[in-house]
Amino acid sequence: MKRDTHKPAGPSQRMLRVGELVRHALAGLLARGEIEDPLLEGKVITVPEVRMTPDLKLANAYVMPLGGEGAAEVVAALNRHHRFIRGRIAPALDLKFAPDLRFFVDDTFEEFGRIDAILRSERVQRDLGRDEDDDQGPH
Repeated sequence: MKRDTHKPAGPSQRMLRVGELVRHALAGLLARGEIEDPLLEGKVITVPEVRMTPDLKLANAYVMPLGGEGAAEVVAALNRHHRFIRGRIAPALDLKFAPDLRFFVDDTFEEFGRIDAILRSERVQRDLGRDEDDDQGPH
């Protein structure tokens, strides 16, 4: 009997659970303003997603400052302080090993805006209107 060696394409439940733990710990740390850096002072930074590697040793955190201004500079500052951040969130994670952190600009809002603009474009609306006309034709 042949065994199915197909693995699921998405992240495991454990990866998702640990990613969410890291996300909450990061969001709390950022909300409290514990990182002393002039680039981060007074900034409201959201952490929409944290993706874990399968071995749970690396956490890729996607962040965005409120309003999106200076996102690259904020990410650079967070990456400079990644060791400090790791040390601050490790106790909250209750894991055998605290994951190393890497920060990236979260572009999902920008991507959503781009897709929304395409869907609202005259060309797409015209095509959608044509489909509705076809559906209402004689049957």
